[in-house]
Amino acid sequence: MAGEVVPVDLSPPVNGFAGKITRSVVITCLVAASSGLIFGYDVGISVSSLAASRITKAFGRRNIILFGGTVFLAGSALNGGAENIAMLILGRILLGFGVGFTNQAAPLYLSEIAPPKRRGAFNAGFNFFVGIGVLAAGCINYGTAKHTWGWRVSLGLAVVPAAVMTVGALLITDTPSSLVERGKIDQARRALRKARGSSTDVEPELEELIKWSQIAKSVEQEPFRTIFERQYRPHLVMAIAITFFQQLTGINVVAFYAPNLFQSVGLGHDAALLSAIILGTANLGSIVLGTAIVDRFGRRFLFVTGGICMFLCEVALSIMLAVATGVHGTKDISKGNAIVVLVLLSVYAASFGGSWGSLTWLIPSEIFPLKVRSTGQSIAIGVQFVTIFILSQTFLVMLCHFKFGAFVFYAGWIVVMTIFIILFLPETKGVPLESMYMVWSKHWFWRHFVKVPQQNLP
Repeated sequence: MAGEVVPVDLSPPVNGFAGKITRSVVITCLVAASSGLIFGYDVGISVSSLAASRITKAFGRRNIILFGGTVFLAGSALNGGAENIAMLILGRILLGFGVGFTNQAAPLYLSEIAPPKRRGAFNAGFNFFVGIGVLAAGCINYGTAKHTWGWRVSLGLAVVPAAVMTVGALLITDTPSSLVERGKIDQARRALRKARGSSTDVEPELEELIKWSQIAKSVEQEPFRTIFERQYRPHLVMAIAITFFQQLTGINVVAFYAPNLFQSVGLGHDAALLSAIILGTANLGSIVLGTAIVDRFGRRFLFVTGGICMFLCEVALSIMLAVATGVHGTKDISKGNAIVVLVLLSVYAASFGGSWGSLTWLIPSEIFPLKVRSTGQSIAIGVQFVTIFILSQTFLVMLCHFKFGAFVFYAGWIVVMTIFIILFLPETKGVPLESMYMVWSKHWFWRHFVKVPQQNLP
């Protein structure tokens, strides 16, 4: 019956759950995180992320990663061997579906399988592989730019990361949360023992997962309706805002058009492609640093420090371009000034990678309760793709009309998003997923929205 309440104990675990970082959980997370390779290698416009919500809930995170990898593999092979425009279009559609499904399932998988105290680091592995994919694509484009068949190699080599991910998905188990959600309790127990270590008592954590699964199943309402209820407004606002704001840092439009951008400021064609590789390297290095400290200093610290650094770089870049090219952008820029532009953008990319780059995948995957977690992740990914599409279609026009002012535009948004984080994002470091509702109940603003039984409040 809709709205029926299951009488279960809602008391949160006091000290989380026991467990250690096992070889199994490391290998499993590496395989799941490798899904980021296909996002970094070839970003397609994908509406499949919204459809993936219901499918992920029904078939599990691991199976959707496997399905997405297979679809992407087919699309890559089709593009690499394309004989006409129709084959290229069909290949791109398949790539979009592959990216949408895997990007919906992989971050959820990582957050659910990782130990709470190291969840940030394990989830950041997804963005690490995104960075590797971006860097690999830049290197391939640079190496094949002078060959007429270079485009075919660039598109066809996407089969490599897709194959790695697809084969790897065959070797891992699903997350305990997903298995419990689908009623596979014994498999969930075995998955927990494998992830937490054979010497660890996994029953308390399993009981917690079963408890919240029962609560989720007691509400027989469509998840896409449930998630818009008032009590889930904090989670939904945060997931949408963070993915939207991430694109308004300007990172993806800079990444898309880095070669054009560097050519426009005085670097040659080869130098422009090489500059894109340098940006990718800076981004990847900062992801590693962010991974090392995210569970020590917290999510808010990385968001704010990354935002401040990006703001300073954007302002310095706009001043530099205004002085070097003039207010109307008609003056030629010297090679020395072009190098300064490259340095500023590299620092900017590094500031992004370990903060907004990784955390935009982490936060939506860890803040939602189980019954709307898959739906919330789908909405977040959908918002991200739509925003990427809009900004990528307008950036060059903005750059031509606003000149250096385009970077002032992004700097202004960075101020807005940093203030938003300071005011509205509660710290989620080290909090078990099943106890995440407590951080909302303690927040100065969001506590007015969430529903938490009075006996669970401190």
